[in-house]
Amino acid sequence: MIYLDNNATTRPLPEVVDAMTAALACWGNPSSKHALGEEAKRLLAGARAQVAALVDAQPVELIFTSGASESNHHALLGALRRPGAPQRVILSAIEHSGYLKSALQLRQQGVEVVLLDVDGAGRIRPESLQHALHEDAALVSVMAANNETGVLQPVETLAELARGRGVPVHVDATQMVGKLPLSFSRWHVDLVSFSAHKFHGPKGVGALLIRKGLSWPVLLGGQQERARRGGTENLPGIAGFAAAARHAMASQVAEAARLASLREGLESVLARIPGCVIHGRAARRLPNTTSLSIAGLSADKILGELARAGICASSGAACSSGGSDPSHVLLAMGVEPALALGAVRLSLGSDTDAHQLSRLAEVLQGMCHSQPMPAAALG
Repeated sequence: MIYLDNNATTRPLPEVVDAMTAALACWGNPSSKHALGEEAKRLLAGARAQVAALVDAQPVELIFTSGASESNHHALLGALRRPGAPQRVILSAIEHSGYLKSALQLRQQGVEVVLLDVDGAGRIRPESLQHALHEDAALVSVMAANNETGVLQPVETLAELARGRGVPVHVDATQMVGKLPLSFSRWHVDLVSFSAHKFHGPKGVGALLIRKGLSWPVLLGGQQERARRGGTENLPGIAGFAAAARHAMASQVAEAARLASLREGLESVLARIPGCVIHGRAARRLPNTTSLSIAGLSADKILGELARAGICASSGAACSSGGSDPSHVLLAMGVEPALALGAVRLSLGSDTDAHQLSRLAEVLQGMCHSQPMPAAALG
């Protein structure tokens, strides 16, 4: 089996599994004042410090959540609940599909949701944000790296523009954390979301960074997580999160260079396939991500051939790949609907090697003479 869907989720590391298993034996409630509770509290504090260190944040700035989806919604809904907050938010048109859909639903409650344009390479246009900031807003929310194309966004430039107007900035860094070094302190943003399972940690645990000194409404009532997110903490998951963070801190720079080299070699071969388009190739991207379309071939056709060859990939984003609509990200980039509908995402990981990518290239090259999509699908 060749697994090339690492932007969807990653294989938990053995040390992550070990840390979670050990944490199950530390079964006290961190809120309890007795010996078992104090032991759990120490484990929680240590894990918090390790995860915070990965993103250059202070431990007091990190709140554990159930994942990036919860963190994103905490940022968005919290912004609108701040006293005197304008009922207007600014997001990019290429945000994660689930988060974007939730944001757009707020229009039914009278919230103005402004979507920022991107260029043909998938980069958010700073001038689009500058124009949107002509009116006040409760939040500017953008992703650091796109989950479909891997394109890196100009976070610091966008944050500077928003900061100049006094608008809080939230960054969804789910795809970036653990793959590339990130500094919360140097970004000068207010909130950052991410998940453990995107870099070899467990599912069901994530974090929201909230800049020290920033007052932010409570998402769930309770005294846990400094009274900002109620509910007993998922200690085994958090222990696994910390183990994944330790591994990422030690390996991410070298691993990024390795994956970038593999990806560039793969794309040089793919570019010679007739009708193959690599989306966002002109932009700086995550080192592990390739989004491609082959003219005349549907995503289902490509994925079916890959599956028969024992290769795991996805069409666009994993969370929306079950649908039949073209990628909203690619459409926002100006990609033709037929190509957007046929897009496939390849996301490399720690198990990926040159031999696997050679096999992938062979399968894709062998599809050049496959039957094209029906004319209706091609538009």
